[in-house]
Amino acid sequence: MNRINIEGMSCEGCVKSVKAALEKLPGLKNVVVNLEEGFAEYEGMVPKEMVAKAIEALGFDVK
Repeated sequence: MNRINIEGMSCEGCVKSVKAALEKLPGLKNVVVNLEEGFAEYEGMVPKEMVAKAIEALGFDVK
């Protein structure tokens, strides 16, 4: 599993938005977004920069 830290999520709506955006990326699967700890985990060989860009497009910060 790959992991990326996310700042700025505050509700389940945020989680759903991030999960949906990541699931649209070709090659990503088994996406899990954790609100309390502020991260997303996923499987796939997608470059981390591409994953970060998808999250940042929603208005969240990636660490």
